[in-house]
Amino acid sequence: MKSDLHPDYINAVVTCSCGSSFETRSTKESLHVDVCSSCHPFFTGEQRIVDTAGRVERFQRRYSITGDGSN
Repeated sequence: MKSDLHPDYINAVVTCSCGSSFETRSTKESLHVDVCSSCHPFFTGEQRIVDTAGRVERFQRRYSITGDGSN
């Protein structure tokens, strides 16, 4: 095998947009993510729309869809 082929892995801190953070190993010192296991709907059991660009509201305004189930 070739020597010095693989990058060095260091301890890294992963920070989520919800505020939680955890430590892992990576080639970078810090990582920023939008969704983690603390706020992801699969792990929390609640349905929540994660929309950072306002696309859902724009869609609802365009097609006049309300959140109560009626059109």
